[in-house]
Amino acid sequence: MLYALLEQWEGWKFPGHNLMSYLTFRSGIAFSLALLIALVFGQKIIHRLQRMQVGEEIRNLGLEGQMQKKGTPTMGGVIIILSILVPCLLLGNLSNIYMLLMLVATVWMGTIGFLDDYRKLKYHNKDGLQGKYKVTGQVGLGLLVGITMWLSPDIVMSENFEVENVDSHQTEIVVSKDEIKSPQTTIPFVKNNNFNYEWLTGWVKNKEAASTLGWLVFVLVVIIVVTAVSNGANLTDGIDGLCAGTSAIIGISLLIMAYLGGNVIYSKYLNIMYIPGSEELCVYAAAFIGALVGFLWYNAFPAQVFMGDTGSLTLGGILAVFAILIRKELLIPLLCLIFFLEDVSVMMQVAYFKYTKKKYGEGRRIFKMTPLHHHFQKDLDPEAKVLWRSPARGIPEAKIVTRFWIVGILLAVLTFVTLKIR
Repeated sequence: MLYALLEQWEGWKFPGHNLMSYLTFRSGIAFSLALLIALVFGQKIIHRLQRMQVGEEIRNLGLEGQMQKKGTPTMGGVIIILSILVPCLLLGNLSNIYMLLMLVATVWMGTIGFLDDYRKLKYHNKDGLQGKYKVTGQVGLGLLVGITMWLSPDIVMSENFEVENVDSHQTEIVVSKDEIKSPQTTIPFVKNNNFNYEWLTGWVKNKEAASTLGWLVFVLVVIIVVTAVSNGANLTDGIDGLCAGTSAIIGISLLIMAYLGGNVIYSKYLNIMYIPGSEELCVYAAAFIGALVGFLWYNAFPAQVFMGDTGSLTLGGILAVFAILIRKELLIPLLCLIFFLEDVSVMMQVAYFKYTKKKYGEGRRIFKMTPLHHHFQKDLDPEAKVLWRSPARGIPEAKIVTRFWIVGILLAVLTFVTLKIR
């Protein structure tokens, strides 16, 4: 809004009128404003939720300090969403397709999460919105993003490739001046770090049909990534500060990638894909990080508010769509490994329990409890038939969160390192 307004006043030449044209300035202000909104209005929203008796339903799972959290306000994801949307609407370029898609993704996933929390509170149970409806919403967002990237003329890329200088016999990095529509993405361990989904459909002789099929594969990947990351973030939101802190670390990594990939000079220097227009996502990412840091003020152990599915589903959807827009979705398995381990731990636990119950007549477990963070939190029952029995004593909640954050930082560093290993 302010960005568009100052564009209209471009000829007035008042002091500081050029500041809004600087991406770094708008990003810095977006971070500060999001942080300020989360801190100032967060307290007011928490008090409002308390008056509305919007308390978390807690089941006794035998975890230390768990029942003390009963009645803690939930749906705190509203704080995060508000703190993201206001700075982006004020400072973002709302004619930019990347910014628009991120705003749509935020509202879309926030609505699904809100409905899930609302049903839990209304019916006083942990069931919430039926799984099929949540998955339908996630698939719908994946379709919207994938098809928009396919059909929008504003979403293009410039290829990077190596050229050998005949005179000096040195390899130079060249970024093509041609902006093309292509289902290409970034992949580690290969030359130029580019992978084209059309390679998977190269067996089709008709080039136009092969290209269409390549885009369809891309859309399918988008749907899978959005669903997996959103559910992973949802499962990670089990102890105070874990999901918010982990998401902030991932958000910082994606901000750096968006800034480098949206700058033709850095793209050429680092030999990475140049995506014109994607630099606007830095403003969104800055607001996203500021919102999470502000939310952690109230969500850090012991939490004054939980984000609920309103927050966790939204965070996962945001990170997935952001990575897809900057063509980094195939780096997600490493960058968001914590989310995926939380996902996989639940699937493994359920599958192994069903298998052993069918084979032995009694269900057995791999972990003491899932999602994975609860395994480290729970004391070992000596009589329990569990494959992974360490640690015998549960680790304090705050220490688990800190250690997961450290692992998240290491994963972020490794993600960048993999791009240089070719």
